[in-house]
Amino acid sequence: MKHLAVTLVFILGGLATLGHALAQPAQKVVFALNWFAVGDHAAYWVAVEKGYYRDKGLEVELQNSKGSADSIAKVDTGRADIGLADASVVIPRAAQGAKIKVVGAVFDNTPLNIWTRKDTGITKPKDLEGKTLAAPPGDAQRQLFPAFAKINGVDASTVKWLNIEPAAKFVALSEKRADAVPDYTTGQPFWEKAVGKDNLVRMPWYQYGFDTYSMSIFASEKTINERPKVLRDFLDASYRGWRDVMENPKAALEIFKKRVPEIDLALIEPNMMLGLELMKTERYAKNGIGWIDRAKMCRTVELINTYMDVPRKAGCDEVFTNAFLPRIELPNTMR
Repeated sequence: MKHLAVTLVFILGGLATLGHALAQPAQKVVFALNWFAVGDHAAYWVAVEKGYYRDKGLEVELQNSKGSADSIAKVDTGRADIGLADASVVIPRAAQGAKIKVVGAVFDNTPLNIWTRKDTGITKPKDLEGKTLAAPPGDAQRQLFPAFAKINGVDASTVKWLNIEPAAKFVALSEKRADAVPDYTTGQPFWEKAVGKDNLVRMPWYQYGFDTYSMSIFASEKTINERPKVLRDFLDASYRGWRDVMENPKAALEIFKKRVPEIDLALIEPNMMLGLELMKTERYAKNGIGWIDRAKMCRTVELINTYMDVPRKAGCDEVFTNAFLPRIELPNTMR
C-alpha cells in the first residue's frame, strides 16, 4: 500500500504538471506582412488554418503593411515581433541603427523588377531618366532604386517619384499617371490585367546586375534575445505552411480564399505559382526551405554598402542568422 501511495503521488504530480503546461496561455505574436494579401502570404494563412501555430502554443496575428519600410518600422518599434520585408531594405535599416535581423529567406531568387508600358519606350534602365515612377515611400524597390541606378549608370536625380498607396500601383501605370512602377515579377497577373498582356514590359533587376536576397522573414533583437523558442516555433510552423503550399497549391488557395475572401483567385493563383518558382532551387533542396546562403548574403550586403547611402558599412554576419531555422524539406514536386 505504501508503494501504491507513492506511485499515486508521482502520477498525480505528473498530471498536475501536465495540466499546468496545458493551461499555459498562448504566446501572442504579431507578424507584420509587407503588403496587402497576395500569393506571397498564402503559407501563413495555411499555417493558421491547419493549426501549426496553435500547436506550438502561438497566437499569431497577421498584419498588412505598406511596404518593407513599414513592416520594418513596426518591428523595430515593438509594434510587431516578426515581419516580412525585402532583405535589401533590412540591411541598410540595420546599418542606420534598427535592431533587426533576417532569420529566414522566403524567395531564394530575387523577384525585384520594374513594370512599364510599351508606349513609354522604356526598355532598359537608362531609359528611366527623366521619367516618373510611382510607389509608396516605404516600398522596398523605391528604397533600393539609388543602388540599382548607380550600378546601371542612371542619373537618379532625373527620376521623379509619385507617392501612392500600395493598391494604387496598377492604376498609376494603367492610367498613365506614371511611366513605370517597381514591383515584384510575381505580380505579373495583376499587371497583365491592369495594363494588358501585349502592352506590358518588365525589367527584372537580376538581368541588370542586382541579384540579391529579397523577401525574407526578420525579427527584432528583442524577440531574438528574449523569446528564442517563440521565434524558432514560429519559423517551424511558417515553413511547414510553405511546404504544404508547395505540395498542394490548390488546397492552399482554398484555405487562402476562406481566410481572406476578398482575394481574386484568378490573379492570386498565378501570382503564388510565380513565387514558388523562385523557391525551387538547389540551395533549398540541399538545406531546407528558408536557408540563407552566407556567400550570397555577403554579396547582398556588399552591394548595399557600395551603392546605397548608409551611415556605416553593415557587417554580413550582423544582419542575418540561420540559428533559428528548422529543416523543412522541399517536397519532391519542387526538386
